[in-house]
Amino acid sequence: MSAPVPTPNHRAAKDRDALVVGIVLIAVGLVVFVGQVVDLPDLKLLILPALAAIFLIAGLLTREIGLVIPGGILAGIALGIGLIAGPSAPVLDVDQGGVFLVAFSVGWALITLLSPFTRQGFQWWPLIPGGIIGLVGLAVVQGGAALSALEIIGYLWPLVLIGVGIVVLLRRRA
Repeated sequence: MSAPVPTPNHRAAKDRDALVVGIVLIAVGLVVFVGQVVDLPDLKLLILPALAAIFLIAGLLTREIGLVIPGGILAGIALGIGLIAGPSAPVLDVDQGGVFLVAFSVGWALITLLSPFTRQGFQWWPLIPGGIIGLVGLAVVQGGAALSALEIIGYLWPLVLIGVGIVVLLRRRA
């Protein structure tokens, strides 16, 4: 059997993807290098958002979820750091760890929101880690009763796994 002959559209997409990957590598290298060389505290707060933007734009240009994922994660981390270390930090009168976790979960939701614009289509799975991280963050921010609820959930989720496992085994026999 001979290998399939690439079509002009396939070659053009491969060339475009290679161009975008090359530009991403150069842009990431420049952002990190400038962050190391230039000693401005405010500039350092822009490194993660810049990296997030590079990955998100590259992911949307190539329509690849594999680039959108790190972009969303970096965007959530950048948002969290911006909220707890940026100019608004003194205004926040709650647990900063909880604020960071809620912001980080927003980055996971961003992956789901942008996924329809990729070749892979809508992806719901980022809502699972993002939802868990967001709930933990909200519990930390709220404190008290919310933490007790998380402890109960911590004991119950293994039982849910056991129940799902039993259902899978029973369906196999039927």
